[in-house]
Amino acid sequence: MVPWARSKPSPSPDGQPVRGDERTPLLRVDEPSTPLPITPQDDNAIPPNEFDLLLSRSLPTSGPFLEPESTVNPLLRGPRRYSTASKTRRSSLASRTDCEAGAAAVVDSGSDSDSDRDSDAVSLSGSSTTASTPFLNGISRSRFWFIFGEIMLTYFIACFDGTIMASSHPVITSYFHSSNSASWLSTAFLLTSSAFQPLLGRLSDSIGRKPPYVATMVIFAVATTWCTLAQSMTSFILARALCGLGAGGMMTLGSIIISDLVPIENRGAYQSYINMIYGVGSALGAALGGAMADHLGWRMVFAVQILPLIICCIIAVVAVPNDLGLAGKRETFVEALRAFDFKGSILLTTSITFFVLGLSLGGNILPWSHPLVVASLVIFSVCFPVFLYVESYVSRPIMPLYLIRRSPRMNLIFSNFFAALLSNAILFNIPLFFQAVLLTTATASGLRLVLPSLVSSGVGAATGFLITYTRRLKWPPVSGAVCLFVGTLVLAFLRRGWPSWVYLFCLVPSSIGQGFQFPGSFMAVLAASDQREQAVVTSTLILWRSLGMVLGVASSSLVVQNALVGYLDEYVQGPEKDEVIRKVRESVESIVKLPELYREQVVLSYEAALRTTFLCCTVIAFLSVCLLVPIKLPRLGTRK
Repeated sequence: MVPWARSKPSPSPDGQPVRGDERTPLLRVDEPSTPLPITPQDDNAIPPNEFDLLLSRSLPTSGPFLEPESTVNPLLRGPRRYSTASKTRRSSLASRTDCEAGAAAVVDSGSDSDSDRDSDAVSLSGSSTTASTPFLNGISRSRFWFIFGEIMLTYFIACFDGTIMASSHPVITSYFHSSNSASWLSTAFLLTSSAFQPLLGRLSDSIGRKPPYVATMVIFAVATTWCTLAQSMTSFILARALCGLGAGGMMTLGSIIISDLVPIENRGAYQSYINMIYGVGSALGAALGGAMADHLGWRMVFAVQILPLIICCIIAVVAVPNDLGLAGKRETFVEALRAFDFKGSILLTTSITFFVLGLSLGGNILPWSHPLVVASLVIFSVCFPVFLYVESYVSRPIMPLYLIRRSPRMNLIFSNFFAALLSNAILFNIPLFFQAVLLTTATASGLRLVLPSLVSSGVGAATGFLITYTRRLKWPPVSGAVCLFVGTLVLAFLRRGWPSWVYLFCLVPSSIGQGFQFPGSFMAVLAASDQREQAVVTSTLILWRSLGMVLGVASSSLVVQNALVGYLDEYVQGPEKDEVIRKVRESVESIVKLPELYREQVVLSYEAALRTTFLCCTVIAFLSVCLLVPIKLPRLGTRK
């Protein structure tokens, strides 16, 4: 019995075929059963009869690190009828030739033409399993669990690393006396991650999953060692940029490998394990990052990651099949690069880099009229339109424009972009509020991030089951956007002197919003896309999410630093005014060492600057709500 074969709708009592509506599975008998790809010319961006098939490939993302994760909801598919007839098919997931030769699936039909058509439809599934193993590509049980355990460990390390930076970056920047450059710790990481993820995905289709996967783990291990040994802020930022290349590729390729090995109907169970690891890694990173920085030194924050990364690399070299991900002949590295959109990648990286550079320097380190700031913004203004033009004609665009031109995919992608921007802005600035306004230690501020991490991960894991039960796709992203709006509005009114539990409660709404919106919008937009678009849609989603994360840190830092300059000049009064302002902008830790009069003035300045930042976040969250409310997403088939 083949679980990915398509059934035909049963006739009604009067002999007429039943048409799909909101109370029946989304199948229509007056249309062919082959998948209907979304094209730029389609007026209705989602063909309803494809929802139950395509939703099984949805990729939710939740929690602070926001890396893509695959999931499946088998219950979303309507009842199926299968045939034991055998017919060779070509797998849509890259798989081994010997597995492809034995794969068979044909819809029970009354004519050869219907069989041919339905055979094409069922080719949307992955490789077949065998009687001896439930996994694809002929992988044995023991070998699969070695691979899956290694992937879970890399997810844990990446999530641990992500939230460690959120709670310990004030300590690191204070050590180098560069608190006004704090945004570059995350910005450098996210820039390289967003720029190279599409390249690694394309390479893995051409040369196999294993070479780029192992390479990214080696890069991450080397870069983490560099972070441990860095002797200057510049060196540390460069090391974090290299970490972004390694971590981004490691997480993305790990998710792809799981999808290559696990049948679609079982994918959800393994996603549950990933969600648990994600929550544990994020919570421990938030809790231990500040404590380790306070008591062991910030270098140990990175040193503890090196040995587990080496172990993961060894397991991947031994266990991951050499030909995993190859649908045909293995291309050489040079051949794979020839088909890559280098123009688009270079233009996009240049645009975002100079845009972030201009935002970070302007009004913070240099005046807005400085030639470097002006030149950076001019380069962005020139390169980004050229990037859009290049993407309109290249054969393999890094960001296909048709995905962001029509509703609902356009609305979902941009709302996901705004959600990533808001999430990183909150994650980056909340520890600053705790340490600069409440004058807590890095340990205490990190512990306050544990609950939001667990809430976000838990809600994200539950969203898929809720969609399975309700059969509706619209409510999770809309609910997430509304919760983010409420959460940012609440953060804008944070004040000193409240009980500790109140601050924790204030972080919950935005965490719930992240948990709803990331998996919900990912599932909806991928459900609206054909299997043949899966790779490019996934890359586009990752790209826009990464850009949102980059701009979330850069733009919020822009608002904080520029507002802080004005508020410090207004509130700080006294003969040592200039020296006090210089110290507190270089090191947050110096605030507690100031005389009481100056300390109160500086705290008021930070409080006002952060309030301005969260109010700006509230405006963006409202725009996200406005994007999602008007869209229409059909209800899925009835539950059985």
